[in-house]
Amino acid sequence: MTYTETVNWMFAQLPMYQQQGASAYKKDLTNTLLLSQHLGHPEQNLKLIHVAGTNGKGSTSHMLASILQEAGYKTGLYTSPHLKDFRERIKIDGKEISEDFVVGFIARNQSFFEANALSFFEMSVGLAFDYFSKEKVDVAIIEVGLGGRLDSTNIITPLVSVITNIGYDHVQFLGNTLELIAAEKAGIIKPGIPVVIGEYTSETKPVFEQKAQACHSDIYFASDLVREDYPSDMKGNYQFHNKKTVVQTLRVLQAKNQLAVSEEQIKNGLQNVIRHTGLLGRWQQLQDHPKVIADTAHNKAGLEMTLRQIQENEFDQLHIVLGVVNDKDLDEILPLFPKNAVYYFCRPDIPRGLDAQHLASKASGFGLTGQIYHSVPEAYQSALQHAAPSDFIYIGGSTFVVAEIL
Repeated sequence: MTYTETVNWMFAQLPMYQQQGASAYKKDLTNTLLLSQHLGHPEQNLKLIHVAGTNGKGSTSHMLASILQEAGYKTGLYTSPHLKDFRERIKIDGKEISEDFVVGFIARNQSFFEANALSFFEMSVGLAFDYFSKEKVDVAIIEVGLGGRLDSTNIITPLVSVITNIGYDHVQFLGNTLELIAAEKAGIIKPGIPVVIGEYTSETKPVFEQKAQACHSDIYFASDLVREDYPSDMKGNYQFHNKKTVVQTLRVLQAKNQLAVSEEQIKNGLQNVIRHTGLLGRWQQLQDHPKVIADTAHNKAGLEMTLRQIQENEFDQLHIVLGVVNDKDLDEILPLFPKNAVYYFCRPDIPRGLDAQHLASKASGFGLTGQIYHSVPEAYQSALQHAAPSDFIYIGGSTFVVAEIL
């Protein structure tokens, strides 16, 4: 198979969460453990940092990678979902895995995948571990896909576990209270392995503390411990807490003599995250006059911060290109959006994209008005045509809306 045929075959194996949503969520690690055994347990050869959380886990993972690259470590980075190409998920020192490696891995293991009905995400995790092991990385950052306790990545024993924060997202899998969601994320805390918590609330702190105590794990609350705010090329206001989480994580690793990173390397790494890692879609400015910002925030906590940051800008008229997936709680997110913006409603081009007509009609109940478009690019082009140089265009609501613009 060619690379394109290989990736399309992977996408077609058992539902893929990016495309299908709920039906792709597997509450079991059996397959991943089987795959690890089949591959010779590649994850056991690796020094790993495990990152979970409702928001910020992707940014935090990329910041950690950037700093460790700056410090001279050969650094693996596994994240999800991808925006344009599957290979974005698996990088070493900011360089995507080669097409040949992906093709070869699937070809060698295809009969095993089929015999054991492995999902797309399970294969991807196995591929990342196999690649990082064969390439002999010094360290790899592994971002949880969804939740924590039952996520395919949770077969690892890392140097440190990181939980960025807890908010309401994927409640149909993780539970509908902050305590239940925190318990799922806290599932990545391992016996005797330190854990860094980015942000906490009165509901989530006891959950983390109890799990850490049960595991005899040292626990560090970054928001209480890190006083400095470091400048970064990641301009979203929401990066304030992620940066603290990253710095505390590195301090823990240094204190245990597991990795050595200087203050200078932390500063340089945070200033060059995009250059070092190729991260896309986080408060990403696409042009000026009118200013265009694309951001992948897609749940209440993320959108609240992003929409607040928009209001800190000076502009005459706000234009919002908006699309969402069909499992979003619209009653929770639509009230966050400003009524005085002009809306361009669209449907992200994936099977679980929500119909733009349905989104527009639901939005009108919250005083949000605008036109409906057949595609994300068409909605964006219309916004560019209608916006004056002194206006502001925001593209968001879903990772997959942003992916179509970049």
